[in-house]
Amino acid sequence: MTNPDVPPTTATPDLADLQHWTWLMGRAQQMMLEAGVPLAPAESLAEQTRDFWSDYLALWQRFTTPAAPEAERPKEKDRRFANPAWRSNPAFDWMRQSYALIADHMLRGVDALEGVDERTRAQLKFATSGFVDAMSPSNFAVTNPEVIEKTIETRGQNLLTGLTNMLSDIGRGQLTHTEGTAFEVGRNLAATPGKVVKRTALYELIQYTPTTETVLATPLLIFPPWINRFYILDLTPEKSFIRWAVAQGITVFMVSWKSADASMADVIWDDYVAAQVEAIDTVRGLLDVPAVHTVGYCVAGTTLAATLAWLAAKEQADKVASATFLTAQVDFSRAGELLHFVDDEQLKMIATLSPQGFLDGRYLAATFNLLRGRDLIWNYVTNNYLLGKDYAPFDLLHWNGDVTNLPAKWHLAYLTDLYRDNLLIQPGAMSVGGVPLDLGKVETPAYVQAGREDHIAPAESVWKLTEHLRGPLRFVLAGSGHIAGVVNPPAAGKYQHWINDQPADTLDAFVAGAREVKGSWWNDWSAWLRAHAPATVAADDARIPGAGALPAIEDAPGSYVRAR
Repeated sequence: MTNPDVPPTTATPDLADLQHWTWLMGRAQQMMLEAGVPLAPAESLAEQTRDFWSDYLALWQRFTTPAAPEAERPKEKDRRFANPAWRSNPAFDWMRQSYALIADHMLRGVDALEGVDERTRAQLKFATSGFVDAMSPSNFAVTNPEVIEKTIETRGQNLLTGLTNMLSDIGRGQLTHTEGTAFEVGRNLAATPGKVVKRTALYELIQYTPTTETVLATPLLIFPPWINRFYILDLTPEKSFIRWAVAQGITVFMVSWKSADASMADVIWDDYVAAQVEAIDTVRGLLDVPAVHTVGYCVAGTTLAATLAWLAAKEQADKVASATFLTAQVDFSRAGELLHFVDDEQLKMIATLSPQGFLDGRYLAATFNLLRGRDLIWNYVTNNYLLGKDYAPFDLLHWNGDVTNLPAKWHLAYLTDLYRDNLLIQPGAMSVGGVPLDLGKVETPAYVQAGREDHIAPAESVWKLTEHLRGPLRFVLAGSGHIAGVVNPPAAGKYQHWINDQPADTLDAFVAGAREVKGSWWNDWSAWLRAHAPATVAADDARIPGAGALPAIEDAPGSYVRAR
């Protein structure tokens, strides 16, 4: 009987092995040529082949030597192969290491291509990375030792449970990431007390109930992205930015955007800029204040920059006391992997997806999942389809799956004008309501936050805001990414942020001279905001939702956040 813990004894690959792998590499090159992908010169291909065989034979040699004691083996960094069987069983150890070797050479092959522009190379690398993640042996029942063990242990019940999970996802047209009944909007999400004080065809305006006796005289108006729901900033109470800001003595207003339907077929970017201006004026009038602080997150931050340019052109810039940009972009030349989805062919395809005038939010959710396919797709295929595990409750992933529809005209124009053509940074190239936009005219004090590991709005792209705005500006680089880098309450003690009080011309220069501060950037932002407008007033009269000129329509979080 074969002992599964004893490594194979074959000293060298036999002729059949050599022929197979030579054929495999040759066939891969042929397929790339047939698809019109330019390959590296022959001498470079020969060098790659030699490198592959050198690494392959080195791998084979490792399997002919006695296994190192467990304590001496390097710790597995890839979570897909964390199960000890990937190392203790020679067959699965071989699969793991062979996969890593082939994946590495496939990605290096893209780097070695000559005669392709950098954008094409980046697209090829993105596609290759996606393929490499998809072909991992951890994704298939018969090549994953943990799945095999679970199947034997449960007598196949894990596969039936997984099939139920998969069929459910197919039925709803969306991958499930978290347990569906653990969270509910208004109960343990978006539960900060407040009132809806205004409703339009595009948004609801929520005013939150103060919890301090005095508040800053200048209120805060938050514009969240209309991609997903506003409560990313009002998750569970311990994570809620809104609840925290209210506790800091800030009068907080939130715009809750309507998920698009057929009635919004003609909505364009101008309408969102006009809505931001209208909301600013509404809050100013309700509280009888000359200006408001503003926050724009992601796409709403891009729109806030356009709003500020529009106000500057109309000589109304003093309506906004400050602007905070959370992972927002205005210059899309370094916009990261989303640029792979905006070539002409893909834009034509996207245009066909919205026959009723709005884009189903599930399409965009799938796109964002592809940007982190290993974590947001294949991890769940393995855990919930193959292993049949229960979904873990996670408020952030609940929000991630709570998709919104987008107006089709706006979405296509946004991808074309900003991501593809990068018009916003060109003075006068874009107009809103007939008013040409020039970011160089914006002198509003700004706080710009970026996430160091952000894959949606890369830090180097967010940094470019500093090159176009002309007012006093504070840039802060937060640890983590597009969501966790923003939603990081001080009490959690997680991550860190970097601050540099000296001028810097580039992000690299900023980082080189920055000091690292443990924990959240929220307290730094609060101090910055208070320094710009320190005056306080009593938290009464119109500061109480519904007690001013705008009567309460309904309790927060309102109706739009619940609309499908």
